Amino acid sequence: MYEISIKTNFSGAHYLKGYEGKCSDLHGHNWMVEIAVLAEKVDKLGMGIDFYILKKESEEIINDLDHKNLNDIPYFKKDNPSSENIARFIYQNLKANLAKKNVEISWVKVSETLNNSVTYWE
Repeated sequence: MYEISIKTNFSGAHYLKGYEGKCSDLHGHNWMVEIAVLAEKVDKLGMGIDFYILKKESEEIINDLDHKNLNDIPYFKKDNPSSENIARFIYQNLKANLAKKNVEISWVKVSETLNNSVTYWE
């Protein structure tokens, strides 16, 4: 089994509804995202998935978040765009995108800062 991972990032604004504190006000982060997938075997070139393909599939989702007010994205109308929910959003969308790529998504890690992160997996 192989675990293949990439790192990417996006910038966006959000606020947390129902939160008592500074995060209830509109503010922004430069989120760092790590994504890992699992491959049971490698292809004839020796790759589980090409890094380029994994990055491309991931960027399609990340671009929907980049430079946006995350509260305006339909997925976050009901649930706060917390790091936890952002990680789940990326995971679930990427899982669907990778269904035909012979890899399985393992986990998604989202960091608001260098010291604070959330990892989501199913």
